[in-house]
Amino acid sequence: MIVTFTPNPSLDKTLELDAPLRTGAVQRAIGHTAEPGGKGVNISRALTAAGTPSLAVLPGDAGDPVLLALQELGVEARALPLGAPLRTNTAITDPQGITTKINEPGPAFDAALTAALLELLLQASAGASWVALAGSLPPGVPVDFYAQAITALRETFGDQAPKIALDTSGEPLAAALPAGPDLIKPNAEELLELHAAFTGSAATHPAAAQRLAEELENDPARAVQLATELQHHGAHAALVTLGAHGAVLIPQLTASSREAAPAALRAWGPPIVPRSTVGAGDASLAGFIAAAQDGASETESLKHAMAMGRAAASLPGSIMPTPEHLSTAELSTEHLILNPRTTTTVNVETS
Repeated sequence: MIVTFTPNPSLDKTLELDAPLRTGAVQRAIGHTAEPGGKGVNISRALTAAGTPSLAVLPGDAGDPVLLALQELGVEARALPLGAPLRTNTAITDPQGITTKINEPGPAFDAALTAALLELLLQASAGASWVALAGSLPPGVPVDFYAQAITALRETFGDQAPKIALDTSGEPLAAALPAGPDLIKPNAEELLELHAAFTGSAATHPAAAQRLAEELENDPARAVQLATELQHHGAHAALVTLGAHGAVLIPQLTASSREAAPAALRAWGPPIVPRSTVGAGDASLAGFIAAAQDGASETESLKHAMAMGRAAASLPGSIMPTPEHLSTAELSTEHLILNPRTTTTVNVETS
């Protein structure tokens, strides 16, 4: 069983335009969807759609639209009642696949609710193979909450503790890294932001930060270098998604690999026509941990992650792919070995 944990879930509304978004203008949507959302919720939805058992842990009242929508989708959930409605997030997509998001903050938590949510996670995680901690933190929850959750899971279950995947950003991600998550899943922008948190090399202007993220998506070797450096700050392994340019997997360091040149695995595929990127990264993480749970190799796990993410990006809104949408036949992989001066690519494997 794979457990997902979403402390700040949402109802995700997506509006599909037939032309680029024009600020200050009136435009009419040609399509719209409303799905239960939040990173962990999306991971559970992707797993359920693909036929992999999952349990979504989240706050929310039984009659909240998010919980009702999960029931309709057949996603098993365990929720902490709040007595307040969950947030609504809105995404606007255009024909080029460009997505603009407007996210609400979510209901505020006090210390008692925060403690109750952590306790619910611990109860739900008994016997789990993986726990995916995912998404932003709601107002009132301390920035180191994910670090507390990782520590509590390992202290509670000891040798039987599940593997822990972490998919968040900003301060919560930086604060959680020293707790040693088994896997982190940043995109290019989040990887740069996380690296800057430990090196002080942030691009202060949003336009500059976006440009650097786009450059990183085009440079898998640089992404591997940045993620490898973060392993020395606590991350065990990293799955870095690079948008249309695929993804890289940086495996956990071992006693022997610490003395060798950093190695990683890259996967990519032919261009696709994206309809919405909402939830595509979440689908990628779902694909990876589902394959890993089943004992797949790192190569096959990465290819399954790519297949899930690409299929999700090809669907409208945050709709998750089912098995008939998935194919790894067109995907290619290669191993990357890095040294301080150059990047050598070996063992090219195309399938």
